[in-house]
Amino acid sequence: MSTHHNQDSVQHYYEGDQSKLYSGIMQHHTDINSEESKGQVKRIWKIFWILLVITVVEVIMGMFFSHSMPKGLVNFFFLALTLLKAGYIVAVFMHLGDEFKGFIVTVLIPLVLFVWFIIAFLADGGFWLHMNTDSPARQTIEHVAK
Repeated sequence: MSTHHNQDSVQHYYEGDQSKLYSGIMQHHTDINSEESKGQVKRIWKIFWILLVITVVEVIMGMFFSHSMPKGLVNFFFLALTLLKAGYIVAVFMHLGDEFKGFIVTVLIPLVLFVWFIIAFLADGGFWLHMNTDSPARQTIEHVAK
């Protein structure tokens, strides 16, 4: 630990005993009845209602409309609504929405590439499974073995 910081400074807590950061000494909202705290509570309730509406739309669509709509359209709507919910959760409750745009891009690009990676491997695995089970060479080998 460096010795050029005062023992009572905020920097000292980050370099030394961090338990005080989480014990209430460094708490930002000391008054839960303040306007700032009430604003945060209103924001959380707003996001709750948005997520609830999206979830109810998903459930209703799945229960009543998914059988009469084309499967690709149903999948598109579920994917879009799920990504919208995930975006709200990450932006608000994981505080990514409060970060700099460069950091957001730095987080989202690898995430998108990782999702693409999973989809690509699943598609490739499905292709190889189909190719191996429907291959004329495999059917010939199985026919000879009988």
